[in-house]
Amino acid sequence: MRNGLVQLGAWAAATGAAVALSWFGVHAVLTGAAFEQPTALPLPSPAAGGARSPVASAPVPTPPQEPSTPRPESSGPTPAPASSTTQRSAAAPGTPPASRRPAPTTATTTAAAAPTATSTVRSYPVPGGKVALDIRPDNASLVSATPDPGWQMQVWNGPQWMRVDFTKGDQANSVFVAWNGHPPTVETVVR
Repeated sequence: MRNGLVQLGAWAAATGAAVALSWFGVHAVLTGAAFEQPTALPLPSPAAGGARSPVASAPVPTPPQEPSTPRPESSGPTPAPASSTTQRSAAAPGTPPASRRPAPTTATTTAAAAPTATSTVRSYPVPGGKVALDIRPDNASLVSATPDPGWQMQVWNGPQWMRVDFTKGDQANSVFVAWNGHPPTVETVVR
């Protein structure tokens, strides 16, 4: 019995020493490491009324470097195009009654990004989710893709294109981005 207790005590002491030594070694490395903060990119505010639109709302540009540029010029016209776009697209697709099944249709919208010196984050809502893209003069990158409840999302990337799909049952809606030798173009397909 005494021999078993001695072995148990030796094992506990060795294990405790190993854990303490490992912790101090790892702790010293982790406290000395500098972790980079994630970059937060500004997103445009959602359109009023809650209606989903396959057309992008107006972009919110990143803050300019020169303080002499007046702010109202860049944010003044933003609400008007977004609300008129929402009204137009909300009337176009219509909502079929829940009792009958609508025929599959394809609605396509294309928005070309104007070349600028800085990047601009744009949000593209489609039925099933929302995609936020960082559009630059020569490429685009995915900021976020958020599916609505009950929908699934999948992303495909190529060297000069990107595709984000939102699926639910037999419904599938997509956001395509391409920049093959031209400024990025965004196309939303609602099926």
